[in-house]
Amino acid sequence: TGIGIVIILKQIPHFFGYDAGPEGSVSFFETTGENTFSAIFNIFDNIIIGSMTIGIISLGILILWGNVLMNKHKIFQIIQGPLVAVVLGIIFYVLTQNNDYFAIEQSHLVSVPVPEGIDSFLGQFSFPNFAIISNPEVWIVAFTIALVASLETLLCVEATDKLDPDKNVTPTNRELIAQGTGNVISGLIGGLPITQVIVRSSANIQSGGKSKASTIIHGFLLLISIIIIPRLLNMIPLSVLAAVLLIVGYKLAKPALFKQMYDLGWKQFVPFTVTVVGIVFTDLLIGIGLGLAVGIVVILIKSYQNSHFLHIEDKSNGKHRIKMTLAEEVTFFNKGAILKELDSLPRDTFLEFDVRKTRYLDHDIIEILDDFAYKAKERNIDIKLISEKGIVENPESFIEFFKLRPKTT
Repeated sequence: TGIGIVIILKQIPHFFGYDAGPEGSVSFFETTGENTFSAIFNIFDNIIIGSMTIGIISLGILILWGNVLMNKHKIFQIIQGPLVAVVLGIIFYVLTQNNDYFAIEQSHLVSVPVPEGIDSFLGQFSFPNFAIISNPEVWIVAFTIALVASLETLLCVEATDKLDPDKNVTPTNRELIAQGTGNVISGLIGGLPITQVIVRSSANIQSGGKSKASTIIHGFLLLISIIIIPRLLNMIPLSVLAAVLLIVGYKLAKPALFKQMYDLGWKQFVPFTVTVVGIVFTDLLIGIGLGLAVGIVVILIKSYQNSHFLHIEDKSNGKHRIKMTLAEEVTFFNKGAILKELDSLPRDTFLEFDVRKTRYLDHDIIEILDDFAYKAKERNIDIKLISEKGIVENPESFIEFFKLRPKTT
């Protein structure tokens, strides 16, 4: 959802022809000194009529194609709406390039290198300088790129799986191995590091891709396109691509999802909201980190609250009968809650203490139980300990019962 909102916010300026920021950026702060929202506010002084016009037309085509035409005939499933929008964008650029009102300048079009010949094409490749392989800065940058690219890939994998209508699950280990192998080969010929991108994955899904063959074909099509038709690619208005990405962003961040998360309760909604806001106002990794931190806090809070179950019965033989059942996992985080409960027990109580379902009982918890066994005698509280080892009435020592050594100070 956070990725979807970022895609929408980042593509709004491009949709109206304001292309100061780099296409594909997902960070809140941009290299131009602007941020996501300042770029949107600057649209009003930098609208390009031609870009905005073809952007609106392309968005209309994509909405019509996806919601109406694809259900009418199979031909509209074979020929995809984004391809039609791109072709129409090229035609619009060619027809209006001499028009004073609708002309789109080169800076608002796709820009890929155009080699003049085979020598120029091969000249784009460069080989690594192994003389500096012992430089620690090289290794630091390499590990940083590997870590960041891997995390972003795993996050995009999850987003892609949510978009898949068949709900297939991507094998993450295979994905990372393929990415690492590709990065090694790319680096050996002077290429940039690669990572999974939600935009291309969503385009693959929209086009009906269901197997690894679609990715391989995609790679060959990219190679053929930049070799054979780079000039044609450079006629595509960026606003057309923005229209395609706006649809992708909406699919990832549908408004109904916010209500769905809210209905699940605050335990789900708070980490979800923090993650989304963090991604929008920082970047993908920091946002996920913030959401993870809040999620851990929520888990600890719920663990504190759900350490035990208390059942109070009517007086039996003049004593309050109370049954306390501990949870499956009881850690030192639950110490305060259990201690408070034990201290609040009234005098002349019969306490049935059930630990049969407990698989882990922290030493700190056992110590407070041991202390309580001593206080219980003073308050005339009878204890019945029920465990898989058996039933014990008024145990002298919980530490001895659980065969633990007492802590030394």
